[in-house]
Amino acid sequence: MSAFDRLHPALQHHIVNSLGWPRLRPLQEATIEPVLSGEHAILLAPTAGGKTEAACFPVLSRMLSENWDGISVLYLCPIKALLNNLLPRLEYYAGLLGRSVALWHGDISASRKAKIVAEPPDILLTTPESLEAMLVSSRIDHRWLLGRVRSVIVDEVHAFAGDDRGWHLLSLIERIQGLSGQEVQRLGLSATVGNPEGLCEWLAGGCSARRSVINPLAEVTKSSEVELDWVGSLKNAAIVISRLHRGEKRLVFVDSRSRVELLAMELRGLGVNTFVSHSSLSLEERKAAESAFAEGANCVIVATSTLELGIDVGDLDRVIQVDAPFSVSSFLQRIGRTGRRADVARNCLFLATTEEAFLRSIGLLSLWRSGFVEPVEPPPLPLHIYAQQIMALCLQERGIIKADIERWIGKMPGFERIAPEQRNAVQRYMLETGILHSDGGLLGIGDRGERTFGYQHFMELVSVFTTPPMVKVFHGKQELGEVHELTFAVGDSESPTLLTLGGRNWSTTYVDWPRRRAFVEPTELKGRSQWLGSGQPMHFSLCQAIEAELLSEEIPDGYSKRAEGLLDQLREEFGWLESGQTTVLIDNDRNATWWTFTGAVFNAAMANALGDLADKVSSDNLAISLSKVVDTARLKERILKLLDANGKEGVKVPLDVGFIQELKFAECLPQDLTDAELSTRYSCACQHEKLSARRMVMINSYIHAGNTSS
Repeated sequence: MSAFDRLHPALQHHIVNSLGWPRLRPLQEATIEPVLSGEHAILLAPTAGGKTEAACFPVLSRMLSENWDGISVLYLCPIKALLNNLLPRLEYYAGLLGRSVALWHGDISASRKAKIVAEPPDILLTTPESLEAMLVSSRIDHRWLLGRVRSVIVDEVHAFAGDDRGWHLLSLIERIQGLSGQEVQRLGLSATVGNPEGLCEWLAGGCSARRSVINPLAEVTKSSEVELDWVGSLKNAAIVISRLHRGEKRLVFVDSRSRVELLAMELRGLGVNTFVSHSSLSLEERKAAESAFAEGANCVIVATSTLELGIDVGDLDRVIQVDAPFSVSSFLQRIGRTGRRADVARNCLFLATTEEAFLRSIGLLSLWRSGFVEPVEPPPLPLHIYAQQIMALCLQERGIIKADIERWIGKMPGFERIAPEQRNAVQRYMLETGILHSDGGLLGIGDRGERTFGYQHFMELVSVFTTPPMVKVFHGKQELGEVHELTFAVGDSESPTLLTLGGRNWSTTYVDWPRRRAFVEPTELKGRSQWLGSGQPMHFSLCQAIEAELLSEEIPDGYSKRAEGLLDQLREEFGWLESGQTTVLIDNDRNATWWTFTGAVFNAAMANALGDLADKVSSDNLAISLSKVVDTARLKERILKLLDANGKEGVKVPLDVGFIQELKFAECLPQDLTDAELSTRYSCACQHEKLSARRMVMINSYIHAGNTSS
């Protein structure tokens, strides 16, 4: 009997006859047996590799064979747009079998949600935040609504696992298991991950059922076409995009909402039919742009990573990357949007606008050529998520005793690794500060907890990440999107604020600050919007790959003449680099640069440890800069001491650097636990150990890096 023959007969019939599929893809075949057996699994395949069907077909088969009723399947996605995109496809598959699918997130109307509660579907598509809102709501009987869940499918699971949304997600699944009274099957879908076994262990957690990584050999495809060009500015990037691949459909990734808007304006100025997509545009604006692009031909859509995940924007011809993403995983997601037709190879053109981005590009492409993909590393010691979950359980259960906290969420891997004394310290502090109160041993939300988190029925509790202060922008009654409030603090108070949103210029007519709404009219004047974000630390392996490329003498395939010229120039400027050594350059004014190529985390720790040896110390992903070094001999001695692997425990990352992410529920923790969590998360042991083996060289009296004398 083949794997296909094990599916429910009705499903077999519709795959062959209604869908007209002559066969299943390798992943879809390989997934049937383990999923029907109740295993937890990670399903791996490239973008458009059929992962959704691979998970859903055997789950639908179980639904029919085992007579599941009510909401028996939760399908969780990291973003609403992906849910919206999946709904028609899953509705069709389930409808063929007489089963139903519904969508629940922040954009769904109250009346539609009420209908879902009254008539639960078989499959519910939602986000973790919306699921949390259901669980804490006093208006929903969550035991009746969610107590029959048998399987949870997590799409783009790697997008959760690398940050605190992952711990929140696993906590929710634990609570769903508590409601259902049985182990819930967990299936994670991902296109790109460097440590699939570790990701599978993370997802399955303390479950007893078997778990497996399902990653069959991919079907043979054409080799990818990847090119790198040096253009030097965003304006030049627009010119290149306007002239290349005319008549084709091009998806352009830019890793900044403000630069997306600027590039879109440049392209429209050059007569290119241009659409825009990013998270700060309203749902209507995004859908209109994505639909128009999907139906077009000779056009460009400029997007942030919102289109990196599997949202369908039609059959693409080209992917263009302005500058470079910060991970190979992200790059693989993006290039995977192309090559879906048999006659088109996967392709990506990098257009570097700064030398920093060019360096990131050469390192990234070097890692990609070697087959490296970053491992997904969940952040350790999620104490603030533990605090959030205690409050959520107080609302879900209308009060909870201490022992039941552990029964509900104690087996969640992130909490299981927290020492009992630390968990007790969190609970004690929350009681002492009035965030919680105790009534005869029954814990509930205290007065301070009500004041801090009770706004709009405790909506602050449903999300575990902080959101900046935003203002919604309207043209008449049409919502265009939102921008940071600082957008309206720029410029002359006598003149209307000019901003760019959706690739169009707007002039502000009125700002309703109490309701946080701005009203605008079209203008020909050039505007600019603000969205604040912190600099992103680069992975240690990416920094090391940049150094290796600067040390190499080879020119990789796919580099333009301009890219070759800049690479030659940079190799000459970094001519002092030597394999196996770490170098400190010191000029005649006693300004020093220590080139570590280890990433922002390690460099911030080292800069902090060197702070007393110079007037000013700063760092980035590749180097540490010191102004007016007090004593170069002491600097060398200090660096050698810091490089001693035995001394790594004394090196701390300062907790006020830009890339340190705020802990949303930090006020629920005593300061020592907040510091302990952040310090644990931003440790640099790996980088330290690898760098400690290097010989240190100091080069004095240089004019610039390409002209040194020791």
